[in-house]
Amino acid sequence: MKNFFVFLLGAIIGAAAVYFFCCKVDLGDGVIEPKGVIKPAEAKALDIAFNSRHQLISDSIVRRPDNRSSWYSLEDMRNYLSYAENQAKGLGYTMTGIRVYLGAYPDTANEVGYTTMFFIPTGTQARGTSSMNPFNLAPPPINPDIPGGYGLNMGGPGDPPAANYPQ
Repeated sequence: MKNFFVFLLGAIIGAAAVYFFCCKVDLGDGVIEPKGVIKPAEAKALDIAFNSRHQLISDSIVRRPDNRSSWYSLEDMRNYLSYAENQAKGLGYTMTGIRVYLGAYPDTANEVGYTTMFFIPTGTQARGTSSMNPFNLAPPPINPDIPGGYGLNMGGPGDPPAANYPQ
């Protein structure tokens, strides 16, 4: 029985070591490759797959080539992430990520508004960690939008707006 517990402890430590050292790609200087990174060929395939939808929107709704991308400066993105995380704490949430929505600017008297993409912070309500229950039976968080959390919009359009990947 003693050998079984030693084996079990070794398996747990081994699994933890594999997770922390093998499952994250360290690119040097402490930079970790995030989940979901795609290669340029995959980005091109996604862009091509969107062509029919873009054509439908451009031809039937906007009646001109619509916007296909938004550009945000690195400084704006970093500032927004810090701002949103701080705001989430103030609202009683722990920010877990960002959700990207497609939207459209309002129509004017002359033309239909361009498509845009905007970011909304997501998170879970901050809770205390103490509990009378020795088992954590709570379902995993689903990362809902943070109520009252401010979004980020006003990225620059593509150049020209209907330009495909890569620009």
